[in-house]
Amino acid sequence: MPKAADVKRGNLVEINGQYMLVQQIDVSSPTARGAKTLYRMRFNKLPGGGKYEEAFTGDEMLKDAALERRKVSYLYKEGDLYTFMDSEDYAQYMLNSDAIEAQLPYLMDGMDGIMALLVEGEILSIELPSTIVMEIIETVPGMKAASATGRTKPAKFATGLELQVPEYLEAGEKVKINTETGKFLSRA
Repeated sequence: MPKAADVKRGNLVEINGQYMLVQQIDVSSPTARGAKTLYRMRFNKLPGGGKYEEAFTGDEMLKDAALERRKVSYLYKEGDLYTFMDSEDYAQYMLNSDAIEAQLPYLMDGMDGIMALLVEGEILSIELPSTIVMEIIETVPGMKAASATGRTKPAKFATGLELQVPEYLEAGEKVKINTETGKFLSRA
């Protein structure tokens, strides 16, 4: 059982019988004598998602959960279930769409580089690569010499994702997208 001061981003802890993945830690040191340093942590609830926030003192004990990360690739969708295959032992894991709702717009058939988060052999969620390459399937026609301006236009992708891209991009071009912020990065 680690102390709150020893918990790092990406650790999995158990709070009130619910698995929580640490997303962010803000440390605040009080100026008053005798006051304790506070660790304000933001969590993602697993499975199913959802946010949770709580503050701990540095010496409070948290219940650690044994999290295993495995490389998987996305195989197919059947109804509400998404199937992933382990890259090493070819085991298949199925996740309900509710557990990975935020990642669905970035999920493409045959996608590699995905990390499955497992506890005791059960898959709780997935982590996508921080950047992915996707092809624009629909956007309004681009303007010539539009690269000098910072204007953007909406673009649609095969997964249903819509985001703002620079005006000079055309349908059929591949672009890099940040999966954490959901923003355009560059041409691929």
